[in-house]
Amino acid sequence: MTVLDAFDLAVCDDAELGRRAAAGDARARRELIERYVPLARRLALRYRWSGEAPDDLIRVASLALLKIVDRWHPEMGYAFSSYAVPTILGELRRYFRDATWIVRPPRGLIDLSLLVESERQKFGAVLGREPTVAELAERLDRPHAAVSAAVEAHASRVPRSLDSTADDAEPDPATIGRVIGIDDAEYQRAEARTTIERLTSILDPSARDVLRMRFQHDLRQWEIAAAIGCSQMQVSRIIRTSLERLSAHASMACGGWAMSDTTEGATA
Repeated sequence: MTVLDAFDLAVCDDAELGRRAAAGDARARRELIERYVPLARRLALRYRWSGEAPDDLIRVASLALLKIVDRWHPEMGYAFSSYAVPTILGELRRYFRDATWIVRPPRGLIDLSLLVESERQKFGAVLGREPTVAELAERLDRPHAAVSAAVEAHASRVPRSLDSTADDAEPDPATIGRVIGIDDAEYQRAEARTTIERLTSILDPSARDVLRMRFQHDLRQWEIAAAIGCSQMQVSRIIRTSLERLSAHASMACGGWAMSDTTEGATA
């Protein structure tokens, strides 16, 4: 395309470009698109408070502009911008409604949450602080419960980072990652203690005390001997004999459980 061609297109009004584009003139279509890219960008950046990446918003608005150029005709009776602005805003709202929610609430709640969030930003700038739910409800003339639900819905629109704070009101708030539940080894230890107590019921109290001092309190054999008033050799014999008895008892108990399960399965 020559410089003269470019100048010719630049001085054309929207109607002329639209007619040329509809007739298949790719250069006229491109000129009309480029003429309104700044408008699409400004409309997209109206929603920069939403938490979505600005590049994603601009992409949505730009794709909407491409569709508008292909749909608009001067014969419709209104200016290109009059058709483009509500259409681009509609595409952006549709994007927020359909593509930015991890768990999608009802459409009415989505629309209200976007309205509440927009008003929260504006009203907060006037107040110099975060407005309360009651203040937002009064300003929007909406029920308190509906506004509260909209605030909660917007807060759950995207997952929070594990590095974000769990409670900002705390003087030294922990991150979400630190307070999420994890596998607790104490559950297994508690189950093991229950099993050991059931098995050691076959031993006499002195043998149970020796095993407890050795394996629970991690005392050495000479320390146990001094505690109960016997020789270290006797302590060693008590531990060995007790462990042999426990092993034999556990084997018999497991065999009995397995036999019981087999019998119940056959009966069923």
